Amino acid sequence: MSYTEVPGVRVPIRMWTDPAAVESGAMQQLRNVSSLPWIKGLAVMPDVHYGKGATVGSVIAMQGAVCPAAVGVDIGCGMSAVRTSLTANDLPGDLSRLRTRIEQTIPVGRGLHSDPVSPGDVHGMPTSGWDDFWARFDGLTESVHWRAERAAQQIGTLGSGNHFIEVCLDESGEVWLMLHSGSRNIGKELAEHHIGVAQGLPHNKGLVDRDLAVFVADTPQMAAYRNDLFWAQEYAKRNRALMMGLLQDVVRKEFKKARVTFDQVISCHHNYVAEERYDGVDLLVTRKGAIRAGGGEYGIIPGSMGTGSYIVRGLGNTDAFNSASHGAGRRMSRSAAKKRFSTRDLEEQTRGVECRKDAGVVDEIPGAYKPIEKVIDQQRDLVEVVAKLKQVVCVKG
Repeated sequence: MSYTEVPGVRVPIRMWTDPAAVESGAMQQLRNVSSLPWIKGLAVMPDVHYGKGATVGSVIAMQGAVCPAAVGVDIGCGMSAVRTSLTANDLPGDLSRLRTRIEQTIPVGRGLHSDPVSPGDVHGMPTSGWDDFWARFDGLTESVHWRAERAAQQIGTLGSGNHFIEVCLDESGEVWLMLHSGSRNIGKELAEHHIGVAQGLPHNKGLVDRDLAVFVADTPQMAAYRNDLFWAQEYAKRNRALMMGLLQDVVRKEFKKARVTFDQVISCHHNYVAEERYDGVDLLVTRKGAIRAGGGEYGIIPGSMGTGSYIVRGLGNTDAFNSASHGAGRRMSRSAAKKRFSTRDLEEQTRGVECRKDAGVVDEIPGAYKPIEKVIDQQRDLVEVVAKLKQVVCVKG
């Protein structure tokens, strides 16, 4: 056993990090979650830090209930990565053109495609299931129906904050493509709608934190949330798939002579709900800033824009509900990072990476994150490392 067990209210809190290193606000959030009447287990990842309602980096297993604020507003946010046939020797000395091509092809920040992009617009991308997926849009909560056009234009776009697209090298010099994004504005609007509904339900009135309001099984509110939640999770997955297809097309065009090929894409959510069974009990497992790490399952654990990332394989540790961390985890807030660091610091900490180095991304500086190597070391019983990657290009919104 490599976790530390801290007493909770209804269940113990299993922590894959030093409890003394976790800020007091995050510890209080963990105790609050452990007090929920529906809670069956709580696992805390090494990248844990304060969040809204529930900490980022926590795995919450409940029976017959789910907390929409614990999922977060970027429903289905996650990662995708793929190894290419390129090597470091194929890359030019100046990578600025490659970064520009990526930014011209995939809208970043609040950007969207002028016309919706479909799988048919991307080389070799399968089109199955897309028509059925969009046909289900009318079944979402009525408050987002007017957003249909925007949702269609935003699929295949990056977003901002900690979302990114990277070109990386592994320790053998092989080139990988990697990206991080979620369900864009449509996921946010669905989440905020349902969080508001949950907070108004009578059974949530006595909770210690209103952001822990839940939906319970066999109610119309739970049915409506599950419908919208699983659609948004699929939107996020398809968003990443479309972006990865567009990114691969950029690389094909930029390296025509190399005739680039790609391995199977690795993809994982890290803000989502899954129906899983443990000890003979059906549970709703919410991973807020955590990936599934079942036995043999591949996952991605990124660091910051100047450090590196890891491709991992799950070890199927049921003590952690088959989970692992979703990244390095922040060690200071965005506002604190902006006060502490300058663009000069950003330039120094991202030396050797072709990326933005302006005031707009100082809050994403590597110094604002925990050391990724330590985070990986703290979960050796959750995952094994398959590849260590270091970015050479990083696109941010």
